[in-house]
Amino acid sequence: MRSQYAPAQAVSDVTMASRHIEAGVHRLSRAPHHRIMVHASAATRTYCNQVGRYFVRRAGDIDLVPAGQEGGFEAETPFDTIEIALQPALMERVVAELGGKGQALRLDTRHLLRDQRIEHLARALESELNADSPSGPLFADSIGAALAVRLLGLGEPDIGRTNRLSDTQLKRVLEHIEAALHEPLSIHRLSRVAGASSSHLRTWFKVATGVTLHRYVLRRRVERARVLLRRGDLSTSEVADVTGFAHQSHLAHWMRREIGQTPRDLRPTPPPK
Repeated sequence: MRSQYAPAQAVSDVTMASRHIEAGVHRLSRAPHHRIMVHASAATRTYCNQVGRYFVRRAGDIDLVPAGQEGGFEAETPFDTIEIALQPALMERVVAELGGKGQALRLDTRHLLRDQRIEHLARALESELNADSPSGPLFADSIGAALAVRLLGLGEPDIGRTNRLSDTQLKRVLEHIEAALHEPLSIHRLSRVAGASSSHLRTWFKVATGVTLHRYVLRRRVERARVLLRRGDLSTSEVADVTGFAHQSHLAHWMRREIGQTPRDLRPTPPPK
């Protein structure tokens, strides 16, 4: 199988690759993780060896191959796909966090699944990771958990029966974010701070603040950088470092995207000589 990957993205329990698949016969070997493949090309005719029939896949069609399963197909034309791998341990945790009893989980192989939520989550993960977002593992963890919920058939009514974040829990999370903007922040780390499951924190943080957790962290990093740049006592690279950005170009990219300004725009004007 000849595949062209996007830059390697491996974060926590979810990984993503953008693949270009050539025409021809391909075999999917057994893997220890669940595979979600979202078709990202125009209509492509393929023959599925597993069920012995032809399929026409269109943009947005989803194939699910559970961990330990194998498969194979023959593609008549080249196509692109987004492939997401979810670790079974992530799904086990999500079930437990949402009140499951830890029973053995079983996913079935699915072909040509149409699910707007899964497609949206896959596209969001691809876009965010390819953009090298400073919210990094926090966003990927959130997307992975949301995909796990969807695949396991756990709907919003189950989540809705949980309690919302208390004022004390929310305050702890916000204060921890402010104190650790320069560090990697994961959903698991913040859930420990809140004393809530990661699934509940992800859901109820947005209810409480109106924005997702990863977006809140990104905005706080940009705002902290804006204040430091206007103060003028740190270099741009130093500001990037203390606000959790990979480098000054990374900082400039997200400042332009979030507030329409660059670090240079915010530097104090030197006094006239």
